[in-house]
Amino acid sequence: MNSIKNIFPLGFPWQTQDPFLFCAYHYDLYPKGNEEMGPAVSLKGRNLGNDFTIKDGWRMYHGKTIPGFPSHPHRGFETISIANKGFCDHSDSLGAAGRFGNGDVQWMTAGAGVQHSEMFPLLNTEEKNPLEFFQIWLNLAKKDKFVAPHFAMLWNEDIPIIKNTSSTIKVIAGTYNKVNACNPAPNSWAANTENEVAIWTLHLEANTSFSLPASKNDINRTLYFYDGDAILIEDKTITPNHGIDLISNKETTIKVGKEKAHILLLQGKPIKEPIVQHGPFVMNTETEIRDTMKEYGLTQFGGWPWQYADNVHPKEKGRFAKYPDGTLIEK
Repeated sequence: MNSIKNIFPLGFPWQTQDPFLFCAYHYDLYPKGNEEMGPAVSLKGRNLGNDFTIKDGWRMYHGKTIPGFPSHPHRGFETISIANKGFCDHSDSLGAAGRFGNGDVQWMTAGAGVQHSEMFPLLNTEEKNPLEFFQIWLNLAKKDKFVAPHFAMLWNEDIPIIKNTSSTIKVIAGTYNKVNACNPAPNSWAANTENEVAIWTLHLEANTSFSLPASKNDINRTLYFYDGDAILIEDKTITPNHGIDLISNKETTIKVGKEKAHILLLQGKPIKEPIVQHGPFVMNTETEIRDTMKEYGLTQFGGWPWQYADNVHPKEKGRFAKYPDGTLIEK
């Protein structure tokens, strides 16, 4: 039986399956930074505030001086942000903050509602500042839509990485060959192991084969082949910038072409509940969306405690996480 259900081109953002809502892949070859941590080049010709067109290899997104995403609200789901290269500065309405990068992951449960900003400070003034960054939205079940917001940092040093001569597998969520990821957020769909949620990055060496283990149950599983030459799954040759929906409870062999293949895997048991989305709010009914918009208009989900919507941390600051209770962890 063929294990491939569907092959599809990757756009921006990437197409996902329940329980995932959204996946954006950011690859920007930022230039040297200036003293304000923005690009040390002219921003002329860019649609500042909404710059999503790749120009000279990079974008400013919603940032006007520093690239990134100034303060914006979320409710009803989780954001999982993977910073493979470069850095992200997090600030939120709970007073939590952090700078993470070079393999770190931030896991935030928006739950009942939170504002946060995600800016990409260009810390290097002598060399370019490449950024490779994934943001994944994982839905919350109806019973958990209004849980208290939660913020956690998963440091690269703590995330399980399984290396051998042909592959490097980073286990951000779930279990790979009996190796368990760090604990997910407590109210996450990923917190129940029966849901078999997995987020793995696969870096497969050229001219090798890799066996993707079968899941216990028939759930949703998608591979995102975003960099390399070609891979072969059964009789299908697949080129980069394609997604592959697989039958999950069957072992799948991936044969790698003449260049190393870089793949993101997202899988999980679907929640199978109604989804009504309005921008950064994901609820189960139109009434809940209207109530959410009204509540946000009145409360701003606690307001914004930072001086600037595009808050960044001091340039000399290293990787750190400051939690809402004041706990500070520095790396």
